[in-house]
Amino acid sequence: MNATAPILTPTTRTLTWCLHLLIIGLLVLAAGRAVIGSAPHAGSVVAVSVALVLVYAAGPLLPAVSSSRRAAALWLTAVGAVWLVLLALTAEGVWVAFPLYFLQLHLLPRRAALAAVVATALAAITTFAAHNGSFTVATAIGPALGAAVAVAVVWGYQALYRESEQRRSLIEELTATRADLAKAQHTAGVSAERERLAREIHDTLAQGLSSIQLLLRAAERALPDQTETAAGYVCQARQAAVDNLAEARRFVVALTPPSLEGTTLAGALERLCATTSTHHRITARFHLTGNPIPLPTAHEVALLRIAQSALANTVHHADATTAQVTLSYVGDHAAVDVADDGIGFDPAQVPAPDPNHGGFGLAAMHARMHALGGTLTIESAPGHGTALTAQLPFAPPVDAEPEAHP
Repeated sequence: MNATAPILTPTTRTLTWCLHLLIIGLLVLAAGRAVIGSAPHAGSVVAVSVALVLVYAAGPLLPAVSSSRRAAALWLTAVGAVWLVLLALTAEGVWVAFPLYFLQLHLLPRRAALAAVVATALAAITTFAAHNGSFTVATAIGPALGAAVAVAVVWGYQALYRESEQRRSLIEELTATRADLAKAQHTAGVSAERERLAREIHDTLAQGLSSIQLLLRAAERALPDQTETAAGYVCQARQAAVDNLAEARRFVVALTPPSLEGTTLAGALERLCATTSTHHRITARFHLTGNPIPLPTAHEVALLRIAQSALANTVHHADATTAQVTLSYVGDHAAVDVADDGIGFDPAQVPAPDPNHGGFGLAAMHARMHALGGTLTIESAPGHGTALTAQLPFAPPVDAEPEAHP
């Protein structure tokens, strides 16, 4: 009935209305018995009962009572005063003490409520004994037992309500936490997929387009004097475009690269070296060391992509004449080494990736190896060529994110 009480639910509203009806019913009963029994003060009993109903009904209707404990205390004092008048006129007024206990326990602070309940019980016992002309244990049992039951019920309900509120708060926190976790997982998934697509685009489409550009430039230089040579360059560029289209269709749906279909990793690397030697002015040779062991698809894709990216860097930047690609199976690891005799560079001076000028290759290689629990090392110096080693364990780590099948 006030702001300090628990929020009303359909159940508590029903209980509140039951309390209202109980008080009104008890007052009607007291007035009726006074009239039927021709009590000496029957008219006064009826008048005070009506007055008590009116004072009691004012409580739920006054906004101040429902928003202030001080106003609620004043209202309860008025109700109690009228009730004491009724109790002085008729012994049946003692019945109203029981619903008054609930009102006091609900509307007053705990200590004040307990004091009010005790005072109400003492008033009921004393007045009832006076009406009977003597005091007995039976006279005190009724009001005292009613007060004890009311205290136990209300305090028990309040404890259950607090526990329910704590559980509701925990559920809300859990729901919010799960929503945040789902959002974070979604963001992480989107980020991981973007990284995968970025690596695939760099290692396939970007490198293929660069090769097509170089071949078309060579064809342009050969025209118009060397038409046959130019036609060969154009044919190679067209084949590179076909291969790139196949790669694009597959990595969008996270399928195995076409260069690995129907062959082994060693066969794909050997074909890569042969294609590179055919399309560019560099001799790329392949070597196999150790006994080949079947690797997870994600491992084979990662090693092939790194070899593709490393050879593409050699062709475009190293000014090399030869390159050696070695696939090794040693111990519990598989490794791909790519070494060239180019101009080299200082690994410590590699510029940060730039959308306009590239530079994503090394970052993508490191990301691939890190995702699968492998390592990537680069040895180079100006004028001394470059050697790159990508090493992966035969079995993926438990928490590795899938590379080819996100």
